[in-house]
Amino acid sequence: MTATAEKKLHDCRDAWVETLVELGQADPRIVAVVNDSVGSSKLGPFQSEFPERLINVGIAEQDMVGVGAGLANGGKIPFVSAASCFLTARAMEQIKVDAAYSEHHMVLVGQSPGMAYGELGPTHHSIEDLAWLRAIPNLTVVVPSDPEETRQAVRWAAQHDGPVFIRVSRMGVPDVNPAGYEFAPGKAVTLREGSDVTLIATGTVVSRALDAAELLASRGVSARVLSMPTISPLDKDAILAAAAETKGIVTVEEALTSGLGGAVAELVVQHQPVPMRFVGVTGFAPTGEVGWLLDHFGISATGIAEAASEIVGA
Repeated sequence: MTATAEKKLHDCRDAWVETLVELGQADPRIVAVVNDSVGSSKLGPFQSEFPERLINVGIAEQDMVGVGAGLANGGKIPFVSAASCFLTARAMEQIKVDAAYSEHHMVLVGQSPGMAYGELGPTHHSIEDLAWLRAIPNLTVVVPSDPEETRQAVRWAAQHDGPVFIRVSRMGVPDVNPAGYEFAPGKAVTLREGSDVTLIATGTVVSRALDAAELLASRGVSARVLSMPTISPLDKDAILAAAAETKGIVTVEEALTSGLGGAVAELVVQHQPVPMRFVGVTGFAPTGEVGWLLDHFGISATGIAEAASEIVGA
């Protein structure tokens, strides 16, 4: 049994909606826009308290982002919520133009990302989103790793004067951030010190990177673990320090490796070249339970440790 399996797991959507209700109580400008996904977005409590402040556009993701932009232009603070696979794939032009290019204060909430809809197959996997979104200027891309980071990211996005994308997990995750943790965009969190190799992880798989570090420690390998809550902007200083101070970097994500992995590689190759390995999804993901899918792609303590061992020769 892994260390993660022994810990209590949380659905980050609960933290997201609790925080949105709190924000709505304090600020009448807060509104929610959904694509017939009140249930899967867990927006029932928000709808019950503020029925006039929830706009359901139906299965029309492009319209949903456009409506959100219009509300932002009218002085509201819209949280535009939908399954990440549909929000990003269907409404990419609107995210690019209506949200990012127009620099509207609006929050795009990608629900149940990665392979959380495992049994529904490739059409519902959202594994391309990080690679797509990090290429869009002006857009802050946040991937919380646990409920507390989700709460803080939602609060930060509500006051940030610009477009934000938040990837909210439905896959159960343990608490990983330390007591007193404060979210800041562009700032990594050092969850474990290490001098041999660095594991940089984001979102749901941060806990698996921590498990891998434990496994590596049992083999005499000291692994630094960095949690990277924002893909854009990146914490360049933390990444370059890791490249300079350890023998190499392993990136870990529940997405195509061109997301976090590509972003880190682009930085490292220009300023501090170092051996790297990429742990994530490669190609279309098949149908299956999310835990099985993660293991299938080596996004596990064993798979991450093996990638790190290739760098250090252990």
